[in-house]
Amino acid sequence: MAESFGMDAQRYDQARPGYPDALVARIVAGSPGPDVLDVGCGTGIAARQFQAAGCAVLGIEPDARMAEFAQGRGLQVEVATFEAWEPAGRRFDAVVAAQSWHWVDPVAGAVKAAQVLRPDGRLAIFGHVFEPPAEVAEPFAAAFRRVAPDSPFGNQPARRPLDLYRAGYAKFADKICETGRFTEPKQWRFDWEQSYTRDQWLDLLPTTGGLTQLRPDQLAEILDAVGGAIDALGGRFTMHYTTLAATAVRAGTS
Repeated sequence: MAESFGMDAQRYDQARPGYPDALVARIVAGSPGPDVLDVGCGTGIAARQFQAAGCAVLGIEPDARMAEFAQGRGLQVEVATFEAWEPAGRRFDAVVAAQSWHWVDPVAGAVKAAQVLRPDGRLAIFGHVFEPPAEVAEPFAAAFRRVAPDSPFGNQPARRPLDLYRAGYAKFADKICETGRFTEPKQWRFDWEQSYTRDQWLDLLPTTGGLTQLRPDQLAEILDAVGGAIDALGGRFTMHYTTLAATAVRAGTS
């Protein structure tokens, strides 16, 4: 599934939200320099934010279609999984992973991050938890169960508790700690909201996990159900986002 997101890279880039400026600023301020390695950079949504903050960014992306889109937006991107990527002696001040670390072996990835980080360099793993109102989430979940009853995504509750995601980032932190290459990992949280029109949300939904692999008729049925729910709310709703991060500083001086 990791490479299914590149089927419509332009839609992905246009529809997916960026990351809190405060998160980017905190990572940059806590890093010893401006050189950033973006693991699983996708179309470059986070990478461009780090560029705008004055960083020099190299992206690593396994999907050639996503990488090509990011390159077209002025980013330097190498096509590879992080585990297979060859750093060729290059070192960085920060290694970041935006919505991508779950595709990386958590221990091998953290060890490799330590290998390419300069002393006091920072590893920052982060991503969004989004919580639509029940009036939108429940019709979506019902439609998904109806059209894709065998999908593992179909068994998930309509509104997934934030605690589940926080536990996931705690596991990331534990795996970082297991390597013995970093100082004690920290967890950060940023809460924010974004308003969506019907069309904006229906443009974003097909870029999310589970929907990227549906048949066109299955996807159309889900979008029709969700669109009707948003229409009933007046054509617009407010999404609550929580951006979670697990971050640690490379230990040692060599």
